[in-house]
Amino acid sequence: MEVILKKDVEHLGYANDVVKVREGYARNYLLPRGLATVATPSERKQLAETLKQRAHKLAKIKADAEALAGSVEGKTLRIGAKVGEKGRIFGSVNTIMIADALKALGFEVDRKSIKIKGEAIKAVGKYEAEVAFHRDVVRTIPFEVVEE
Repeated sequence: MEVILKKDVEHLGYANDVVKVREGYARNYLLPRGLATVATPSERKQLAETLKQRAHKLAKIKADAEALAGSVEGKTLRIGAKVGEKGRIFGSVNTIMIADALKALGFEVDRKSIKIKGEAIKAVGKYEAEVAFHRDVVRTIPFEVVEE
């Protein structure tokens, strides 16, 4: 069954994508939650018209995301954490802390668009995170966990 996604669905697609899914998944999960609609010919025609009208606006949004990603690139974030014995930190570093560090530098990024590479960060050191500024603009940002 083909559906048109209304919102971004992780591991499936982005809003306004036409994707093929199993009928049960569409009927029991996507459609009741309002995440998708059935891709009928009239819905496809309406989607094509909507995308045509939005093309210019989306190009500007992508250009803004590219500019933001370019200005963040080359900068290393420093995240302070309370440290115990042997360089291990209390708790772990999460996406909220990275979003706050980016905000302190003047870059507004949603924490949900940040993915930490590897396992949970529980020690002082250098790490990397992937930040999605736009669905086509994903950058790897290095950050360093230091002792407070």
